[in-house]
Amino acid sequence: MSMTVLDPSFEEDAATVVLPQRPHSLAGATVGFISNGKQGTKGFFAHLERLLRDEWGVAEVVYRTKRNYSAPAETELINEAAGWAATFAGIGD
Repeated sequence: MSMTVLDPSFEEDAATVVLPQRPHSLAGATVGFISNGKQGTKGFFAHLERLLRDEWGVAEVVYRTKRNYSAPAETELINEAAGWAATFAGIGD
């Protein structure tokens, strides 16, 4: 009887990631919500929007939904989100 042993290690070096600076304030800013498209995100995002506007002075909230709930966000969506002061991602079941 033979046995095959698989090595799950990743052989390439991981790319260096540079994190963006956090905004000093959200007052007057645009923030975005990225949903997976499931029903449970609606109530959460609505409540979060009220808090962001009332307590943090956020000027604009952008809602976007991924095309496929189980896949990463599309490149176009990621590029758009790069222009927002903050991004919130939600998964609702």
